[in-house]
Amino acid sequence: MPILPQNKGFQTASIPGVGTLLAQDCLLCAATSDQDILCSACAADLPRLQQPLCPRCALPTANGEICGRCLSKPPNYDSTLAVYRYDFPLDKLVQSFKYGHRLALGAYFGRQLAASSTPIAADVIIPLPLHPERLRERGFNQALELARPVSKAWLLPIDARSCSRSRDTPAQADLPWRERVKNIRGAFHCSADFSGKRIILVDDVMTTGSSLDECARTLKLHGAVEVSLLVVARALPKSA
Repeated sequence: MPILPQNKGFQTASIPGVGTLLAQDCLLCAATSDQDILCSACAADLPRLQQPLCPRCALPTANGEICGRCLSKPPNYDSTLAVYRYDFPLDKLVQSFKYGHRLALGAYFGRQLAASSTPIAADVIIPLPLHPERLRERGFNQALELARPVSKAWLLPIDARSCSRSRDTPAQADLPWRERVKNIRGAFHCSADFSGKRIILVDDVMTTGSSLDECARTLKLHGAVEVSLLVVARALPKSA
C-alpha cells in the first residue's frame, strides 16, 4: 500500500437530488475518499490506543489503574486522553501534517479528538506553544490547528496568547528520554492569571510527556486547578 502518495487532485461525484460534490483521494491508499482526507477503510486501520490505560499518562496498565510511575512521581497534569498509538501509518500522517504542511490533517485529527470522548469539563483550551523561531520556520502551530475543531465541537474558547515558549530548546525528539526533562525545564512563560481554571492542553504526540508536563507545571504556578492533556497520539515503550 502506498503511503502518502501525491494527491491526484479533486474529482466530482454526482448525487441525485443534491448536485455535484467534491471528492478527493485518500492520502494513504489513493482511493476515492468522498469528502474526507482518508477513506473509511484506512481511517479504520489507524492504530487506536487500546484500553485499559493509566488515566494520568495514558500508558497501558493491567486494569486501568494509575501506573507505578505516576504514583511514585505524579506529573503536573491530571489526566491524558489520546486517540491513537504513535505507530505506522499514523506516524507518517503526523509527520506529513507537521513538516509537509498538510493542514487538512490537522482539521481531521482535531475532529477525531473532539469525537473521542464526551467533552472534558474545562474552562479554556491552550495549544502547546511553539517558540517564535520554530513558529516562523514551520509557519503554523500544529497544536493550534488541532485545537480549533475541539473548540468548535465542545464550545470552549482557545487561549493561544497567554502561554508562550520562552526558550528555544533543542528538539525533544533528538534527545535521549532522560535528557528531555532537563532540556525543557523553564521553557514556558505564562502572562495570565488562571486561578481556579480547568485547562485542556493540546498537542499532537506525547512521547515522554516532558514538554506537556513542564507547560502544565507553569499553568499551575499561575493558578490552574486542573490540567487535562488532549493529544492525537501516545508513543508507547517498546515493551508495552
